[in-house]
Amino acid sequence: MFDTTIAGSLPKPAWLAETQKLWPQWRSEGDALQQAKLDATLLWIKAQEDAGLAIIGDGEMSRQHFVHGFLEQVEGIDFAHKVEMGIRADRYKAMVPQVVAALTLKGRVHATEARFLRAHTTRRIKFTLPGPMTIVDTVADRFYGDRARLAMAFAELLNQEALALQADGVDIVQFDEPAFNVYMDEVGTWGLAALERAAQGLSCTTAVHICYGYGIPANVDWKKGLGEEWRQYEKIFPLLARSSIQQVSLECVHSHVPPQLMGLLQGKDVMVGVIDVASDQVESAEEVADTIGRALQYVPRERLIACTNCGLAPMHRALAERKLEALAQGAALARARYAGP
Repeated sequence: MFDTTIAGSLPKPAWLAETQKLWPQWRSEGDALQQAKLDATLLWIKAQEDAGLAIIGDGEMSRQHFVHGFLEQVEGIDFAHKVEMGIRADRYKAMVPQVVAALTLKGRVHATEARFLRAHTTRRIKFTLPGPMTIVDTVADRFYGDRARLAMAFAELLNQEALALQADGVDIVQFDEPAFNVYMDEVGTWGLAALERAAQGLSCTTAVHICYGYGIPANVDWKKGLGEEWRQYEKIFPLLARSSIQQVSLECVHSHVPPQLMGLLQGKDVMVGVIDVASDQVESAEEVADTIGRALQYVPRERLIACTNCGLAPMHRALAERKLEALAQGAALARARYAGP
């Protein structure tokens, strides 16, 4: 019961990149940078194992940003002439690359880090990719002229990489779709179809991560205006329940998400966020176990996975390490509490 895993990203060590930033600058370049990325990946593999996590990720050490790390290997993307654009319905501004031609992959995107991850742990591994809707919301389109068409173009490329990751030995391919919580109507008209296209043909476990964003000021301020109940999931969970995606990762602890909404994901494994990525307070094992207990009212125990609310990339490294330990310790306590017939 209660496997443990991270949503995706972890803090980059100060010797690899700037800290506590979503688009950090690298500290080196060339071969030295490539080696540093793998060194940081190994560091976090060991840290996750030491904490006691069941499913290990690469922490996205090789990516400057969870979306742009994929886009760097896509032809038709102009990184030389970035433009400022509003992200997530203009919640915050970012400098983004432009789509200027038909999209194709230059080659493999994450082969090096996926194979490195597989070679350095015997535990199950999860690899994350940005979802097509979220990519569309993080680039400036100067070619396709239609968000749905652009999403499907990205979905085809994501599918190529996902199938290759499966061949690399990845057990779980997860697509990150925070945009699903912003453009709920579009999820039904084209977002979910693009996600299904990205996962087409996969025989490994498929997952989607849908949260309310990293613990950065823009997201924290946005959440303050969402009211006493956050019901975005109510619109998209029934759609996901009918989809082929097998696991859904969601934000839970310290949120205003009504826990009963998890009941809308019947038939899916649910990665319940039990670690708050927007707080420097380290959860106690009891708090994590309590959150799991509340989720068990709506999620069968054999389908509940304990996870972080979102990625930990902007967090202090030492704090993230302590939160991983709390995640594993709390899940262990929950197993002791809720084991039984």
